[in-house]
Amino acid sequence: MGLLSEVTRGLVRGADRMSAWTSKRGPRTFFKSRGCKVFGSITPSRKFRLIKDQVPVLMVPDLTGFKLKAYVSYRAPAGSEPPLTARALFQRTAAPLIEKDVKEGSFDPDALEKYGFENSQEGKLFKLFPKNFVR
Repeated sequence: MGLLSEVTRGLVRGADRMSAWTSKRGPRTFFKSRGCKVFGSITPSRKFRLIKDQVPVLMVPDLTGFKLKAYVSYRAPAGSEPPLTARALFQRTAAPLIEKDVKEGSFDPDALEKYGFENSQEGKLFKLFPKNFVR
């Protein structure tokens, strides 16, 4: 927008709306850039009263003898493990159970729910292959 359009907008809407939003323009409870949680209330005599139930309690474990450091450098090499694919996930979760049942002779292709497979996609938020296949 040009200068003329900004000036006309300020005149039409009022110059007050065009000025910066500061703590002077807001309510008494507004503190710009102090986005912290209030841990109490202000009494009628304008004194702050702390409410202990609203103060967060940090639970920090004892880390004596812990060898890792809290910071990881951006120069650290990438992970050595390849990204997880559908085939790798199947090989880690369902394949060992299926192999064990095939060796024992108790594998039933009609009861795949035992291995985490679902026979129907009804009621699912995202339906799998043929319905949402992009053509």
